[in-house]
Formats: sequence, structure tokens, C-alpha cells
Amino acid sequence: MRYCSTRGGVQGWGFREVLFSGYAPDGGMFMPETLPTLTPDTLRSWVPLSYPQLVQKVCALFIPEEFVPRQDLEAVLSGALSQFSVPGAVCMAGLGGGLSVLELFHGETLAFKDLAMNCTARLLEYFLCRESRRATILVGTSGDTGGSAIRSVRGLRGVDVVVVFPRGRITSVQERQMTTSLEDNVHVFAADGSSDDIDVPLRRLFADQDLVRNHGLMSLNSVNWTRVLVQLAHFLYAYLQLSGLEKTEGDALPTLEVVVPTGGAGNIAAGCIVKLMGVPLRLVAMVNANDIVHRTVQNGDFSMATSVKQTLAPAIDIQDPYNMERVFWLLSGRDGGLVKGLMEEFQFSHRITLPDTLHKALSSVLSAGSVTDEGIVETMQRCWRESQYLLCPHTAVAVWHHYHCPLPPGENRCCIATASPAKFKEAVQKAGLTIDLPEEVQALEKMATRYEDLEQGEDWGRRLRERIESVSSVRQRGALFYSPA
Repeated sequence: MRYCSTRGGVQGWGFREVLFSGYAPDGGMFMPETLPTLTPDTLRSWVPLSYPQLVQKVCALFIPEEFVPRQDLEAVLSGALSQFSVPGAVCMAGLGGGLSVLELFHGETLAFKDLAMNCTARLLEYFLCRESRRATILVGTSGDTGGSAIRSVRGLRGVDVVVVFPRGRITSVQERQMTTSLEDNVHVFAADGSSDDIDVPLRRLFADQDLVRNHGLMSLNSVNWTRVLVQLAHFLYAYLQLSGLEKTEGDALPTLEVVVPTGGAGNIAAGCIVKLMGVPLRLVAMVNANDIVHRTVQNGDFSMATSVKQTLAPAIDIQDPYNMERVFWLLSGRDGGLVKGLMEEFQFSHRITLPDTLHKALSSVLSAGSVTDEGIVETMQRCWRESQYLLCPHTAVAVWHHYHCPLPPGENRCCIATASPAKFKEAVQKAGLTIDLPEEVQALEKMATRYEDLEQGEDWGRRLRERIESVSSVRQRGALFYSPA
């Protein structure tokens, strides 16, 4: 298994090099050069597996044993998924009427990011310890990614993490999960702007190969392929649990619809990969008022609005869903030249129209919808009224689709629950509902905080570069950059 860039300028990289990377040197995103096929017999043999066991099977397909022996891989991933609040790390809730909700929020920060983030961090630690090296992680967040990245590596020997969040655009719980982490290796910045604004200087820093090479700069956003890799297991687990596959024989496989709240599009990109590996998924990407993915699927209009709208579902308040680049690459027949041209034009003008062939391919594997704040509130209220089940506003974006697009009789549908409602007390209250906050969430209000401001008009890239260089100097780390063999 080797890896290449979606923009065609990098090929033949190994898993280790890709793990310790952000964007590829040509500005693209790393993807496997080939995708394995999952046969019906393989899928049926996986039906009894727990979620952690399934993660191990999936990762073994994409991580050659020469990099991580299978015994080590099992130990690393088992350890990463052992600290969740429910057995097996995830939970499936059946709400009736063919609807199930896959709860992915039982980690420390109460968000689905904890699953892939913990696995990625443990793999990172595995290589750092084995090779006596250090790394600097640079993360921009729309809310949940930053806290999860910090909690996965805080206090970890060999790693510094620099996180930038959009001030005033996330919930107090999301903010405090970052700013209350006072460990020496944690560096948090609050920026005046949206998460899309934050991504601009971060892309420039990752494009500086001297900076990357000299300071071991890497990403734990879903820019990092390993994050997306682990997320493949979400879709496989849902399919194996709900499709009725075990009742079938031969090559004919049942279809399962999976509905995904979509922001940066890492989860939906993982779903597309699983579909192309041979699993018959019907994928639905649901967004809030920041509807670029919806418009792209509907009519090929991949264009940013003039500003990011603040909604009740802040973690998907994104107008630059960067993982769509991975989807475009897959569905264009891995045409790096085409993707490079499209994405460079998008970065320059913030708007492109997909070629007809690419748009047709996209709409054939993915449908989409957009939900207003009013729709989010109505969905939270209805779900509680009919099922006594409390949704977070992001999960409500997905469940809205269930209430407005009835299932054919006898079919099942899975909505991905990306976060706990405990992180979004204000949205719960707006829906006229109540929630008893977990003790760990209540405790955040009483904890000391530490962060630095990035003010409007300031050169954010310069400030972040200075911090990266300073922590590198203080800790006297060695370079951490791997060139492909």
C-alpha cells in the first residue's frame, strides 16, 4: 500500500511518511494509490466483530506490516479505544421506524473526533518512541477537533500541539475543553474570524517545506489521512450491524442508507471510500445553512458564500469543506491534473463549477440536504417527543432527513451522531428541552484557562510560525520529516 497526492505531484509515499504529514508538498491531500475490495464473504466474516476489532481489520488493510507489525498494531489500537465510557467505544441506538443512531461521542471530549484522534495519536506515539523523535502538531478547528487533538496528546512526551479556534463561534464547552489544558506541550490561540479564515495561514505554513522539515510539522485535522482511515470503520460498523447482511447468501448484498452531518467532509469522504471498496451504501450528506456541499451535489456549484454563517450546529459551520478534494479525486478517476486545476482555482476565486462528468459521478454516489436552525430545533423537539431521545444539534441535522424523506418499507437507515448534546446546552434549551450535564462538563467552568489572542488584521501566520519555531528550539528536538523511499 503506497500513497499519493490528490494533485498528482507526489507518489509512492509509505504510511509512516503520510502519518507525519499535513497537506502534501504540492498542496494536495494524501490518498491510497489503490483501494482494496471487500468481498461479500469478507463482510459476512466481519459481522460478529466489535467496533475496536473492526478498526483493527480496516487499518491492517492500509498500514503495511513492514511499518507496524500486526501484534503492535493490535496493541496500539486496542489501547487507543479502551478509555471510552461505553464497552466497545461506540453505541447503536434504535429509535424505531427503521431509524438507528450510531453514537460516536463516548470519548473524553464527547465528540466523534475522539475515536480517530486517539488512534492517530497512539500511532504517532508508536513511531516517535521507536525512533526517538519529536513532532509539532498544528490544528485549526471549528469546535470539536481542537479539544480532541489536545486531549489525545497533552502531556505526551515528544509532541507539542498548537491549536487555533474561532473566538465567539463555538460553545463554551468546546472552548474550555481547549483552554483548560495547561500542560506545557499545549499552545492554544483564539482567532478573530471563522474556521475557514484560520485555514488560510495554516495551509501556507504546511506549504513551507523548510518549516515542515525543520520542525516536524504535521496535522491532526482530517487533512491527515490516518483520521479518515479510522473513520472508514464508522460506515462498516453501521453496515454490518443494520443491513441484515448475515441473512443473505451469495454476491447480492443489501443496501443501507447512512446520513452524515457534514462540515469539513472527512466523514463523508470516508463513506465514499467504503462505498468504492464494494459496500453498498446509500450516502446522504446533510449540512446546515453553510450549504456548499449541498449545492455541489445538487448542481455542481462548489462556491463559498461571502461569509460563514453562525448556526446552532457550530462544528459544521464551514464553507471550505477541504475533504471534498479527496471525493473529487476518487470520482474523477484519480485525475490529479484535473483536481489540481479545480482546487487551485477554488483557492483563488472561492468558486468553481464542477465538470459535468464529475458532477454526474458525485450525484450518483451521494445525495445531500440543508437544514435551517429552525429545522434543527424542530427535529430535536420531535425526536424527544416521539422517541424520548435527546439529539445534539449536529445529529439533528442528519435526523431531519429521516423525518422529511420517509424510508421504503422494510429498509433501515443510520444517522451518524457526531457529538453529545451535553456540549450544546444552549441549543438544547432553545429547543425547550433540558439536560443534566456530566460532572466533567460542569467542572470545566471552575478550571483555570490559558490561551493567546490572534487579532483581526494581525499576521496570524507569522505569530504561529514564531510559536512553532520557539517550542522547537526550547525542546531541542530533532527533525521529523520523512522523504518517500
